Amino acid sequence: SVHEKLDLINNQLRSEGADCLILAALDEIAWTFNIRGTDVTYNPVVVSYAFVSEDESVLFIKPEKLTAEITEHLKKEGVTLAEYSMIQRYLSRLPENSRVFVDMNKTNVSLYDAIPGNCTIVEGISPANHLKSTKNETEIKGFQNAVVKDGVALTKFYIWLEKQMAEGAQVTEISAAEKLTALRAEQPQYIMDSFGTICGYAEHGAIVHYSATPETDATLKPEGLLLIDSGAQYLDGTTDITRTIALGEPTEQMKKDFTRVLKGTISLAKSKFPAGTRGSQIDILARKALWDSGINYLHGTGHGIGHCLNVHEGPQSIRMEENPVTLKPGMVISDEPAMYRTGEYGIRTENMILVREDSETEFGKFLGFDTLTLCFIDTSLIIIPMLSVREHAWLNKYHQMVYDKISPFLDEEEKAWLKEKTTEI
Repeated sequence: SVHEKLDLINNQLRSEGADCLILAALDEIAWTFNIRGTDVTYNPVVVSYAFVSEDESVLFIKPEKLTAEITEHLKKEGVTLAEYSMIQRYLSRLPENSRVFVDMNKTNVSLYDAIPGNCTIVEGISPANHLKSTKNETEIKGFQNAVVKDGVALTKFYIWLEKQMAEGAQVTEISAAEKLTALRAEQPQYIMDSFGTICGYAEHGAIVHYSATPETDATLKPEGLLLIDSGAQYLDGTTDITRTIALGEPTEQMKKDFTRVLKGTISLAKSKFPAGTRGSQIDILARKALWDSGINYLHGTGHGIGHCLNVHEGPQSIRMEENPVTLKPGMVISDEPAMYRTGEYGIRTENMILVREDSETEFGKFLGFDTLTLCFIDTSLIIIPMLSVREHAWLNKYHQMVYDKISPFLDEEEKAWLKEKTTEI
């Protein structure tokens, strides 16, 4: 509840030697006050500011954004409501010698300048950001529900795409992305996509953050590779998934590249590591199969994912660059190794993974990951002998899980299609 979250934040503030906190990041405010909105495309947040302290917690927001029911609920939770534009005046009146916690990466200059000079600034990552990153049991269950709905929509989409290609119908990058959004929108509790779909055909797949325009909108042909990175906001969770599929007979190089990327996805998903490990310490697991062949990708391997919130969230990450934030049970992170051949194609295989407790030995506690995402991986692109015994077993077990969890929501024709896509190799 809101008052429980405020208590948690105030406890962390005390341990940091601060007595109040300015919140300017919209996803942190949404999480703290259990509100969602549609002010920002793809992110279910509300334009607002907040101030948290033991004495008073204030949500600065335009009153017309709140229904009478929500207003009453927030007041019962101990929240004071104020006009959005009042934040600077409020801060300027803070008591002398207040110790104000400020996340310098998330706070704008006008708020910082409003703090009286006789106050002490305590800098760091916002307690709300730390707390938000670790999902509770309800949020984890929500993610597990959301990936089933997403998996159903994705299965229906790839069935549709295969039929369209077989019939010689014209499908473009934009029309494919629009169809995927439409199928997600049919799922219960769908709110909106979680980011603009990246649908990159052939050489467009090698552009990491490609966005098709009417001028670049490529028509799909029965050849080459198609990379689709997409996601959705559901009331019970947020999704982010990338799949690369062959639209025709893949080349040997495509298969080798795809298998190396897949080995990275599996290696990270299967990893076991001591509590206190940072993301940068395990990033190599996703890259080693690529590095062994002189291949690399120049983006992060994993980012935090919000619960019906921003699809990219911190403070944790898995990437080559150092990040002092350790991985903790309950964090949901992407697992997305990749490779790009400029002018030819791109390959990325991305799942969402949940950090969980694994075991405790005489050497301490160890953590691991559960893979959340439910969607088939194109086995026509895999060179099976390149997989280790453990990787081979992981893939077959994963595909069995995909079929078991998605098939109850499909008709007989769709079930048969998915059964073929998830058959043991």
